Amino acid sequence: MEKQKVTKKRNKQRAKILKISSIFLVIMLALFAIGIGQHSNQEESDLVSSSIEQNTVIEEKKSSTIHLVAIGDAMCHSQNFKDAYQASTKTYDFSHVFTNIREKVASADIAIGNLETTFAGEAKGYSGFPTFNTPDALGYALKDMGVDVLSTANNHSLDKGYNGIVRTLDVLDEIGISHMGTYRSSEEQNKILIKEVNGITFAFLSFTYGTNGIPVPKGREYCINLIDETLMKQQIDQAKEQNVDVICVSMHWGDEYKIKQNKTQERLADFLFENDVDIILGSHPHVLEPMEKRTISLPDGTTKDGFVIYSLGNFISAQKQENTRNTIILDLQITKNPEGKISIDKVEYTPLYVYDKGAGKPQRYKILDIRKTTANYENGTDTSIGATTYKTLKAELAKIESIMGNNF
Repeated sequence: MEKQKVTKKRNKQRAKILKISSIFLVIMLALFAIGIGQHSNQEESDLVSSSIEQNTVIEEKKSSTIHLVAIGDAMCHSQNFKDAYQASTKTYDFSHVFTNIREKVASADIAIGNLETTFAGEAKGYSGFPTFNTPDALGYALKDMGVDVLSTANNHSLDKGYNGIVRTLDVLDEIGISHMGTYRSSEEQNKILIKEVNGITFAFLSFTYGTNGIPVPKGREYCINLIDETLMKQQIDQAKEQNVDVICVSMHWGDEYKIKQNKTQERLADFLFENDVDIILGSHPHVLEPMEKRTISLPDGTTKDGFVIYSLGNFISAQKQENTRNTIILDLQITKNPEGKISIDKVEYTPLYVYDKGAGKPQRYKILDIRKTTANYENGTDTSIGATTYKTLKAELAKIESIMGNNF
């Protein structure tokens, strides 16, 4: 009997030990499982992080390439806005002027020009030379063609006074065209125009030699950027502080109707390049002047590409002096490499001619792509021009090529 009690007691103790052991085993297995899960999650997290880092590295190593297109002076003589007038609606439409060359501008990643007139409003009276005031419709036509940025600092900026500057900028803002060179306040003048295009950041600046003797309003000196090396360096430095990739400066300079730059233009171009400007776009002469690609030496011993065109000539106007009706669309191919270095890989231009059908003709003015128009005339697919105009276009093409040289 006593033996049975001892055996029973031992069995209870064994059962208790087995129960405790089972609980301990379950706890250990659970902790092990949690550990494996955490390790697995950490491995998965590490893999995801590694993948993201690899993709980031791959993305950072990509090059970015864009095409910047530049056009010359967008002027508007009285003949131009009279040609654009639509009597049936009492409105203005300039679109026909650009039909032949629209896609050349529209296809660019960014397009820039020089607005050498004002949008001071109908109440001020539309006028051509010598004090320009143009219907707003010209701005809308330029926007429709693909123009993104307009320089507004030139010798006609103050043709309708400070209020003319203000309304011009208001109209451009409404249209959606960025601008630089004239300003409504000192705060605006101190704000650099910056545009990001496919991973490449541009700063756009603009300066003019003067305002045709019209005084800059006292106390409102901020309203226009004059060519002054102190101001120019100040704005260039502001652009550099914002870590832009490319500094593009529009310069209204030079001698009218001269197809060769002067010494002042060359000295100012050197000054701009020495202060880290990458691209210089010239205007004012109303005729084309040469372009040049340079290798710029930097203080750290490295080099970079620089480009200057001393004058892009007229884009739209009613001028008839020699060389004032031939012009170009300039196309710069710009690349930012994986290390952030900028190169100007290719410089091309499309020769243009401002065709004038003659007074009283409907849609009197049209900008022609010379090579395309002459080729189509030769193969019989374009009958809009005759033999005389064909010869004129060939002669103007030869002049353009002699001034500009080859693409490079």
